[in-house]
Amino acid sequence: MIPVSAPVLNQRSVATVGPAQPAPVHIGVDLGGTKIEAAVLAADGRFLARRRIATPRGDYAASIAAIAALVTQLECEFGPVEGIGVGTPGAISPVNGRLRNANSVWLNQRPLRQDLEQALGRAVRLANDADCFALSEATDGAGAGAHSVFGVILGTGTGGGIVVAGRLLQGPNAIAGEWGHNPLPWPQPAELPGPPCYCGRQGCIETFLSGPGLAADMRRATGRDLDPRAIAAAAAAGDSAAEAALVRYEDRLGRALAAVINLLDPTVIVLGGGISNLARLYRHLPDLIRPWVFSDALATRICPPRFGDSSGVRGAAWLWRRGPA
Repeated sequence: MIPVSAPVLNQRSVATVGPAQPAPVHIGVDLGGTKIEAAVLAADGRFLARRRIATPRGDYAASIAAIAALVTQLECEFGPVEGIGVGTPGAISPVNGRLRNANSVWLNQRPLRQDLEQALGRAVRLANDADCFALSEATDGAGAGAHSVFGVILGTGTGGGIVVAGRLLQGPNAIAGEWGHNPLPWPQPAELPGPPCYCGRQGCIETFLSGPGLAADMRRATGRDLDPRAIAAAAAAGDSAAEAALVRYEDRLGRALAAVINLLDPTVIVLGGGISNLARLYRHLPDLIRPWVFSDALATRICPPRFGDSSGVRGAAWLWRRGPA
């Protein structure tokens, strides 16, 4: 049995609005590698409260207890909610019901859904964090009203989620949208065989387009160890090597997104994760994507997220209204 009485440490209130609100409201939880965020979301999409704590890294039981404590505290303030959704790294295996493919490795091969439901005493809906991002942006974010939305994560990893007609598409293998573990399309000779990936293969899109992938590319080209934010700042200041790294990154991102468009033909692609904050992407990508698309036009819109890093927790809450197809 997973204990649920562990204390919630280093808690800070991100935002709280007013006293208890009438139903329907939902709670979303974003279980990340460094933080756990929980939020109460009203039926009209307003945040009623948000709480954020540090993730007990490496400690599965403490992670379950921390989520349970956050949910309990929010329900004490706002009353019982209609549903609880949790966004996680990785995905639930359709074979054994355990979490797999999470870069927060202490969660892998654990019965996360069952343990959360035991700790909370009710049903819980789970989805991959990239799926939650896509669902949030498709529901009332940058892709609101679009028939099909592909949500992209460009952060510590590279993931994606697909929403069609307002419903999250997960698929029988629970891997819909996992474009990061496909090979980089139309590779150039210098890109082969590609960097090694934690999944055991080489040349995955994630090894080029994640934040660590961009930093590694800069390091291979220059010997300089800069994170993506420092690379962007250096490029803006006129550093030619940093500018070249971003040009390579944008070219690779353009090819990778063109392959998605050729397969799914989404109405909107919304970029998320830390690298999505680069405004230059939205200026440059359409021209970089267009030559690789099997069409005489590019009608797909490439958009920044409306809710940024809040989309994960919002999408988790929306699982109870706009859940998987």
